[in-house]
This record gives sequence, C-alpha cells and structure tokens, in this order.
Amino acid sequence: MAQKQLPEEFYPLMEELQAVDFVLVELTLYLDTHPNDQAAIQQFNEMAEYRHHVKYQVEQYYGPLQQFGNSYSGYPWNWDDAPWPWQI
Repeated sequence: MAQKQLPEEFYPLMEELQAVDFVLVELTLYLDTHPNDQAAIQQFNEMAEYRHHVKYQVEQYYGPLQQFGNSYSGYPWNWDDAPWPWQI
C-alpha cells in the first residue's frame, strides 16, 4: 500500500498531540495518588479539551487516528491509510 503525502502542517500538529498525550498520562498517574488535587484536575480537564481540538486538526490532514468509533472516517473508508501515527 502506498503512503500518501502529508502536508507540512501535519507534523507539528502530530508532535503537539503527542506532547498533550504525554501530559495527560502524567496527570493521570499523579491524580491516581492525589485524587483531591483540584488544580491538577482542572489542568487535566483543560488539557483533555485541548487534546480534542488538536486531534480534530490532525484528523483534518491525516484521517482517523483511532478506531471503534473514537474517530470519524472520511470517504472512502480511510482507517487503513498509511502512514499510521506510530510509523511517523
């Protein structure tokens, strides 16, 4: 299967999404042991909202990042378009 050419704008957006995901994982681990930290919960929720925004932008260039209804598909079905996020 041939890889499609991705626009230059895709790569900084994908890097931003990966950074946000890292922050969310770290905040999740922290909140597992500090469940009453209101500031951390607020930061988690803000980052989760920001992630939705960045994910939407990435998917405009790339297509769906997640399967099982977590992302919409373009037409034609584009879930199997390469490169996949972990191949970049």
